[in-house]
Amino acid sequence: MQKLTILFDLDGTLIDTAPDLMNAHNYVMKKFGYETRSTEEIRNLVGKGASSLIGRSIWGQAKMEFSKVVDEKIKKQMVKEFIDYYGKNIAIESKLIKGVKDFLEWSKKKNIQMGICTNKQEHLAINLLKEIKIYDYFEYVAGSNTFDYCKPDPRHLTNVIEIMQGDIKKSIMIGDSETDAESAKAAQIPFILVEDGYTEKKVSDIHHNYLIKNFVGIDEIINKYLID
Repeated sequence: MQKLTILFDLDGTLIDTAPDLMNAHNYVMKKFGYETRSTEEIRNLVGKGASSLIGRSIWGQAKMEFSKVVDEKIKKQMVKEFIDYYGKNIAIESKLIKGVKDFLEWSKKKNIQMGICTNKQEHLAINLLKEIKIYDYFEYVAGSNTFDYCKPDPRHLTNVIEIMQGDIKKSIMIGDSETDAESAKAAQIPFILVEDGYTEKKVSDIHHNYLIKNFVGIDEIINKYLID
């Protein structure tokens, strides 16, 4: 019988990384003369990678401060410094979402294969998983730079399923944002949405098959797919 495959987003889904992302973001913003942001603001800006985070943050401030024009060269330097700082401080305040460790252990015992599909750069994702001590649960980790495309492109998901020798008809995606939802819908696999994710969208505006607050009790949903 074909194994069930579960794909996970990372930031805001398995791990609350906002505090460390905020610290890296604010370090760069201070250095380049921009305003810092709160953890809640960072939650609304992440999800599409470091370049998007910096770009969206600057753009939001530039609307109020038209005299500050950031050229692409400076933005690239800001992104580089953000990644460098974040990479060195990746798991200072980040912590697992409630119930994650127990669910990963349960899934392992059920012979479910698991992979990561994140828009965080691959090496950062791997480092974070190792620091948080859950890396060994996953058979494959795909970041924003693993392929020539990333979420919401469905190939980010379907490629990982293929690499893991899974079956698209026996696969599930778990994420916290519209980026995850769009990729799962396009890949035609069920999507479980984690509430209070890293997104500005309301839950009602994000496609999902199931909604969870955290990972406590999620095994009841997954059991349905094991029976099928």
